[in-house]
Amino acid sequence: MADVLSRRALNRATLARQLLLERAQTSVADAVERLLALQAQQPSAPFLGLWNRLAGFTADDLRTALDRREVVRATYVRATVHLLSARDYLAFRALVEPSLAAAAAAATKRIPGPDADPERLVSVARGVLGAGPLDFGAIRERMQVEFPEVNDRALGYCVRMNLPLVMVPTADRWAFPASSQVAMAESWLGTEPAANSSAEDFVRRYLAAYGPAGPADLREFGWLKTADVFQRLAPELREFTTEDGQVVYDLADAPRPDPDTPAPARLLPEFDSLVLAHKDRSRIVPTEYRPRLITKNLRVPASFLWDGFVAGTWSTTRRRTAVTLTLTPFERLPAQAVRELSAEADRVLRFTDAGIAERDVVVAPVD
Repeated sequence: MADVLSRRALNRATLARQLLLERAQTSVADAVERLLALQAQQPSAPFLGLWNRLAGFTADDLRTALDRREVVRATYVRATVHLLSARDYLAFRALVEPSLAAAAAAATKRIPGPDADPERLVSVARGVLGAGPLDFGAIRERMQVEFPEVNDRALGYCVRMNLPLVMVPTADRWAFPASSQVAMAESWLGTEPAANSSAEDFVRRYLAAYGPAGPADLREFGWLKTADVFQRLAPELREFTTEDGQVVYDLADAPRPDPDTPAPARLLPEFDSLVLAHKDRSRIVPTEYRPRLITKNLRVPASFLWDGFVAGTWSTTRRRTAVTLTLTPFERLPAQAVRELSAEADRVLRFTDAGIAERDVVVAPVD
């Protein structure tokens, strides 16, 4: 009979792998590979996400890794922009390609006549990007020369989904402004993505970063159908049962800390991958609070962890010479939580707003 893992046991196992029980002493590239991928459509998210996970991290550490092309920002799992290592992008891009093509197909259905041919769209787009990096405004403009009747936004989306593109880093402090350029992966990284990706390796890496987990969790994380892969890997995996009776799997030697291991206060950025990586997110987000964490327009606000679980959201208000960070708890917090979260919030402001002398942390009253 499979061992039963409590919700706290799942929580601590996931936090350990996400480097959120203790900040790691390692490089940006190594950390990003250990995390598999960090959601990165919000400009500041990867910086704060790594600051939460790495000892002594500075914004320049990430900018340097981007400039050295050790890590890249690219459209990846869930057809969403992520930060991942260049090696992983080259190794696994073909694995996520079918889900990206399916997302693009929804757009091409609205394109009339022969212009909906994805092969023709890709061929033209490769020609457009053959001369070097371009921003999407220029890409859409040049694509419309060949497809004058097609909505430019649909063209841009099809290009983004169908071609292996990476975003060219900029000099902006938090990087990745909306106008940043993209380049073909093979030209930017010096080699083409692998023609075939190992689904088995991807499952192993997912479990190393987010496990214990099951096929439904990986399908939620990556839009990948991998139940058969879990079956093939069964001889090398450990099987567990959750409190709710769900079967989950894990690498035999993966960390599974004592459920009572202390978990430090942490302030996560918007869309942090930690809160989006599982079908059943109760290991991180108590079920009763999930509607307050994912808005109707699918925004995922910045949140904070207390005792390892999401206990509220946070936001900042900036003026010219002052910045205020407001913690909004879901329920009344104990005094110790207020002290530790306020101290961590002050450290966040020292990282994100180092040039502003007047910094304040406020805990909003509970409704």
